[in-house]
Amino acid sequence: MQLKNDESRYGVVAQLFHWTIVVLIIVQFILANRADDLPLGTAKIAVLAQHKSFGITILGLALLRLLWRWFNPVPAEPLDIPQWQRIAARVSHIGLYALLLVTPVVGWLMSSARNFPVSWFGLVTLPDFIEPNRPAYEFLHETHELLAGTLFWLALLHVAAALKHHFIDKDNVLRRMLPVKLKQDRS
Repeated sequence: MQLKNDESRYGVVAQLFHWTIVVLIIVQFILANRADDLPLGTAKIAVLAQHKSFGITILGLALLRLLWRWFNPVPAEPLDIPQWQRIAARVSHIGLYALLLVTPVVGWLMSSARNFPVSWFGLVTLPDFIEPNRPAYEFLHETHELLAGTLFWLALLHVAAALKHHFIDKDNVLRRMLPVKLKQDRS
């Protein structure tokens, strides 16, 4: 088990960041949908508190992942990938990182504008970024939902591209991020 990335695959640290963030994003969508279905009350507030805590966790993990990536360059892509796919991969990765950073910050701003504190699992209450402001809250709420929806579709595109590389192109693009080594079947 290698900690750092090498020329052919991601190390265990990069994989841990990747898959933990994937799971947390899924949890975020489940919590957001659950909160939407609840009437205003203590149950909804509890679910939203969890949603905020996981959002702050994603923000922290995304920052750490970027830092790790800075010191551990990504493995090389297969040589036969067309240039347009290389560009699309770079653009989509930049988009995913941007959304992983901006979406929780906008959620934090939204909570501040609504005068709802943001706590990290009840251990630390984070400072408010802005004063309570109903119009700002409404704008930030719409923006947060738009960013989350964009993250959902971009992540789905990311998954589709990884599956295409694995099942159609039969290259190592997906395998290099998997925690287990799969045999390469290059027919």
